[in-house]
Amino acid sequence: MKKRPVLPLLLIGIGTVLFLTAIYISTDLRTVPQAPQPLTSEEETFPEIPRVNPKEAFTAFQDGSAVFIDVRDADSYTNSHIPGAQSFPLAQLEEKLKKLSTETWIITYCT
Repeated sequence: MKKRPVLPLLLIGIGTVLFLTAIYISTDLRTVPQAPQPLTSEEETFPEIPRVNPKEAFTAFQDGSAVFIDVRDADSYTNSHIPGAQSFPLAQLEEKLKKLSTETWIITYCT
């Protein structure tokens, strides 16, 4: 009986395993991703704080009925901010808010 070389069969076996693994990985990557879970927002933590949608905020900006407070750090405020917004960095927010009238509509933002 003639002895067959083992190396070619071993290489074919390894190649087959690699090929099947590549097919499995490529089909796994094509699966439809699940919808992202909603982020936990501050609104859930502080439901007593009303949220303002962009349209309401823009209207308040146009007619001057609200004070806009930028709660980002001073460098971010310096780089860009809503015209007329005041800079109250978050660490100083509570203290600085005491200086505003309680009758003033205050809209804070951080982006």
